[in-house]
Amino acid sequence: MRGLTVLSRSSYATGRIRPIVTGLAVVIVSVLAVGVAALVTWPDADALAAGGRPRPDKALPAARATTAALLPDQTLPSSAPVAGGPGVQVTPPQLLAISPATVPAETLRRIAKLPHVQKVAVTDGGAVHVSGTALRLLAVDPAQFRSWTPKRVAEHPEVWSGLARGELVADSGTIKRLGMQLGVDYQIDGGPRLRVAASASLGLPDIDGLVSRDVGQRLGFPGGVVVLVHGDPGKVDRDAVARLLGKGAQVVRIGPDSDRPKAAKPQGQALVGRPASYLDLYQRSATVCPGLSWTVLAAIGQVESSHGRNNGPSSAGALGPMQFMPATWKSYGVDGDGDGKADIWSPFDAVPSAATYLCANGAGQGGEKLRKSVWFYNHSWDYVNKVLSLADAYARTYAS
Repeated sequence: MRGLTVLSRSSYATGRIRPIVTGLAVVIVSVLAVGVAALVTWPDADALAAGGRPRPDKALPAARATTAALLPDQTLPSSAPVAGGPGVQVTPPQLLAISPATVPAETLRRIAKLPHVQKVAVTDGGAVHVSGTALRLLAVDPAQFRSWTPKRVAEHPEVWSGLARGELVADSGTIKRLGMQLGVDYQIDGGPRLRVAASASLGLPDIDGLVSRDVGQRLGFPGGVVVLVHGDPGKVDRDAVARLLGKGAQVVRIGPDSDRPKAAKPQGQALVGRPASYLDLYQRSATVCPGLSWTVLAAIGQVESSHGRNNGPSSAGALGPMQFMPATWKSYGVDGDGDGKADIWSPFDAVPSAATYLCANGAGQGGEKLRKSVWFYNHSWDYVNKVLSLADAYARTYAS
């Protein structure tokens, strides 16, 4: 089944929600007032975040542990870096459907078989009130849902790190309509307080914002009632989808992404360019920090994301192939390939940025300075030992 994501929950709590507006919004509220369905949880990676929360410092261990089980990734020499990583190739929905009950897996499979349908997903959704004003929300897994958003939203780090922290991402229109402010906590009537982490033009009709799956569960949202369908633009049969979903379902067509034109950014001189393999990328990036071995970058890349195979967001909100926290990226992110922007999701920017961050903490001096710089990358001596032992293994494997 091409592109089908079947997601459901066996049980859910009942939310304290009230019906609110007319048209599609009435359906959304009447359905979502019962609860909301959530996307499958993205596996928590072992990735450790650059610039993560500090832990109490300890004395430097006297010697580095060696771990025979740590082996370099054998695909490293030939695996080509992919800018953006998983989820950046966006597939925004052409149809948004609201079902009066949890959508069965068999119904999702039938929708996926319709002509011109390429991808189907189901997520949770519900309504809450803030000071009596209704907000209609989707509860999503950030890593799974990112590809369903417009490109400028998918590439916005604070959207996804904010969701991973359990905060609210509000639609830009909602922010303007209700006069909400970024960074402010809002009390949910009869529920928890939610901080507005970011605003974004989600492009989803009658949807006021996003929360994480876990937050949706806390709010009592029911599961599997919001269906997203991606396919050939303008060709997916809305009526056929409505028939499959059954009586009471509402299906609306979503227009194409209306990104405003952006002025072209001037091309800069490439720091490392766009090497054809991760091996070459690590080697070139090490030159950013004289004295730093490329094997340290390769070890971090393997531990953090398995060389771009799992780019997050992590449970801590770290992003990209080198798992930077967005706040750290603002200070140390560099434009490695000369395309005019520092992209946290691009390996061509993230790997030389990791070298820059390590160098700022003394990595090029070697010895204990190198150990301390890796500790700054993630505040754990076990992490330091793991990375440097793996770097030793890379050095032995690729010895000239």
